[in-house]
Amino acid sequence: MRRSVTHPDQALPVLDRAHLRRYSGGDAALEAELFALLESQMGACLAAMKAADDDEAWRRAAHTLKGASRGVGAMALGEACARAEDQPRDGQALAQVEKAAGAVSREIAALRGG
Repeated sequence: MRRSVTHPDQALPVLDRAHLRRYSGGDAALEAELFALLESQMGACLAAMKAADDDEAWRRAAHTLKGASRGVGAMALGEACARAEDQPRDGQALAQVEKAAGAVSREIAALRGG
């Protein structure tokens, strides 16, 4: 089984499998459900950040994705979202969140065997 994978730009893991196992009790079905929920949150929150027409809407979306990410061990994404909370409607912050979300999506796909 793969251990934590590190995001190339950070020392934080793309997906901290040990953290996820602690949260899920090692239940593979629960982990699959959590991954699906995270992917849904990534899409919704990224769309909300892109559409945000005020700082509060941006911060709310970044904060929501930060919590969802950290909860399942997507620590690099959580950190990118934490930074984005402090940089409302900043294109570079959004790009970093998108980059980290892409890394999470690729890791989830690899874990699914795809």
